[in-house]
Amino acid sequence: MVDKGRFDFTPVPDSFFTQVIPQIQDIAELKLTMYVFYLLHHKQLYPPFVTYQELLSHNASMLGMEEKALNNALDLAVKRGSILQLNLDIEGKWQNVYFANMESNREAIDKIKRGELSIKELASKGERVGQAVQPSNIFTLYEQNIGMLTPMIVEELKEAAKLYPSQWIDEAFKEAVLMNKRSWKYIARILERWASEGRDSGERRQDIKKSSPDKYIRGKYGHLVKR
Repeated sequence: MVDKGRFDFTPVPDSFFTQVIPQIQDIAELKLTMYVFYLLHHKQLYPPFVTYQELLSHNASMLGMEEKALNNALDLAVKRGSILQLNLDIEGKWQNVYFANMESNREAIDKIKRGELSIKELASKGERVGQAVQPSNIFTLYEQNIGMLTPMIVEELKEAAKLYPSQWIDEAFKEAVLMNKRSWKYIARILERWASEGRDSGERRQDIKKSSPDKYIRGKYGHLVKR
């Protein structure tokens, strides 16, 4: 049943519609690819990826495929290049994991292969591998609405994700797009203003202060947030 009171959106690159879909002949591959994009969109992890076990556990309820059909769809998507595959040691178990084929993810995969980026390090920092969260992933929002991620901007986005509620980040991106101000600097200023003045009503400001009085003034960007 559709919740008429709320609509969430999963962004998909324009190139998927113009370049990839015209080539896909297998409906299972299309369903699988779109669902991988959906799962990746709800990850709070950099680089965002989905494991084979996740796909297998979601398969019956969301995709409705036999495991053989699921594997075939994955093979087709990987061969096509719309999804990137890597075999990683996660918590002592080797697993196939899947990424969206984006420049930032290709760079991250190269770093993983060279030993410059460790998935274990991400897990040790409390960013649980393979855990999906709501709402939108800040990295995906940046890539879909601003451009390619760089190591410097990744650090800024991570800090923002710690400082601000996820819903604020979603809404700040939407406001920036609506105003045709597609820059992280503009979005960061929106978030800083909301942290200083409150988002919407005074009642909401009180709720935020009760939940965490100093949440928005700690961290390396604390000097940007006024009390």
